[in-house]
Amino acid sequence: MKLNALVGSVAIVLALAMPAKALRVCADGDYLPFSNRAGAGFENKIAVAVAKALGEPVEYTWASYRGHGGFPQFLSTTLDAKKCDVVMSIPYGSREELTTRPYYISSYVFVFAKSKSYDITSMDSPVLKRLKVGFERDTPAEDALKMRGMIPGTTVAFDIGQDNDTSPATLLTALKDGKIDVLITWQPAISAFLSGYPDFDVVVVPNTRALGAPEQFAFPMSMGVRAGDEALKNRLDEVIAKHQAEFTAILSQNGVKLYESRQ
Repeated sequence: MKLNALVGSVAIVLALAMPAKALRVCADGDYLPFSNRAGAGFENKIAVAVAKALGEPVEYTWASYRGHGGFPQFLSTTLDAKKCDVVMSIPYGSREELTTRPYYISSYVFVFAKSKSYDITSMDSPVLKRLKVGFERDTPAEDALKMRGMIPGTTVAFDIGQDNDTSPATLLTALKDGKIDVLITWQPAISAFLSGYPDFDVVVVPNTRALGAPEQFAFPMSMGVRAGDEALKNRLDEVIAKHQAEFTAILSQNGVKLYESRQ
């Protein structure tokens, strides 16, 4: 009995001495509404919920999504470098990393002043060719505008993804100040700021086209882990399946609009 008690005591001491396993998250420390060091972003809150479900603390590795190389460079210097193990949002099926099952679907949207009453229902709406259209570079919005011969035209390009000091909130400011007439952007990027603009209308960009093959503006979003890390992917898939309602509530509370993948 004494030997068994001694073995048990040693096991307890060793367990207490071992550092707790953590959910090691790669994130941008200053990129609201997605994430920041204060934990105010919706991706921070999703990370906390996932870690709680796993019974682990959250441990962050901070790096910028923006600047030279953009998101691929961020992944290369954090996740692929094994400084952390998961990113909280990446398009489902991304070739860059191994993705979990999707936990939300959102979309690009048109944003404009309600007072203008623009008849905008798709990228093929004729009124777009007469307006100053704001968009972010290296996005499906830019590709769609190029395809329709609208760049340069009266369009205005923003380099949010290349500027470490620029917030997606500047897009809405430009719209309010009249620098652009309509904005096309990823809805989650402006989700937390839209409540400050009750006079703006938000219209989803449909995946259909007047002519040609469909385009994609709605994307299922997943968590991403390193290629080959099936064990963590499977654990996260299980958490998503069990806690989907909680994640949906977090997204909705933070202004993220959820859409179907096909419009």
